[in-house]
Amino acid sequence: MRNIRIIARRELAQYFTSPVAYLVAFAIMELTAWYFNADLAQRVGQQPPDGADVLKAFGFFMVFCTPLLTMRLFAEEAREGTLELMLTMPVRDGDIVLGKFLGAWCYYSLILALTLVYQAIWLALTTASEYQLRPELDIGPVISAYIGIWLFGGATLAIGMLFSAITENQIVAGFLSMAALLILWAGDLAGLVIPNYDVAQFVRQLSLQAHYSTSFMIGVIRFEDMVFFIGLIVVMVFITTRLIESRRWR
Repeated sequence: MRNIRIIARRELAQYFTSPVAYLVAFAIMELTAWYFNADLAQRVGQQPPDGADVLKAFGFFMVFCTPLLTMRLFAEEAREGTLELMLTMPVRDGDIVLGKFLGAWCYYSLILALTLVYQAIWLALTTASEYQLRPELDIGPVISAYIGIWLFGGATLAIGMLFSAITENQIVAGFLSMAALLILWAGDLAGLVIPNYDVAQFVRQLSLQAHYSTSFMIGVIRFEDMVFFIGLIVVMVFITTRLIESRRWR
C-alpha cells in the first residue's frame, strides 16, 4: 500500500505541473457552465430544477477529455525510458498500475468536485422566491448521480490507461481510447436502432451510458450497474498490469 500511495501522489503532482491537465479542467468547466446556463434559462419559471442533468453532460464531455488525462500515463514513461527504470525498482507491477490509476482518478475527482458549484447555485435559486423555481432541488438523485459519474469516470480512466500502456505514442493512445470510449458511449443509442432484440440488449449492456443515465441519473442505485463499472475498472487494471509485466520480461 505504501508504494501505491507514493506512486499515486507522484502522479497527482504531475497533473498539477502539466498544462494539458489544466486545459482539460478549464475545458470541461467551460462546457458544463455553458450547458448549465442554457438548462437554467429553460427551467426558470417553467420546469423544476434538476441538479443531475448537468452531470449527464459532464459524462459526455469527459468521453473526449479523459483520453487527454490518460494518454501520458505509460506512453510518456515508455518514450522517455523512465518506465524501464521504474521496473527495475523493488515495486510490483500491480502497484505501479494501481498507483497511476488512483492518481488519475484523484485528479478526475477534483474536477468533478468543481461541479458542486452548480448544485450550490440551484440551492440558492430555489430558496429565492423571485426566480419561481419550485419545487426545491431534490438532493437524492443528485447524490446518486455523483456516485454514478464518479464510477463512470473511473471506468473511462481505466480504459484510457490500458491504451496508454499499449503504445509509446501519446497521440495514438489518446485517439484509440477516445474512439473506444465513444463507441462504448454510443452503444446505448445503437441498441435502440438494432432490429434484433437480443442483439440490441447485448449491445446496450456493454454501453457506459446505459448503466448511468437510466439508473444513477434518476436517483436509482442499482447493484448491477455498480458491478459493471467496478468490474470494468478491475479488468482494465488487470490487463494493463499484464502488459507492463510483458515489458519487464522483454
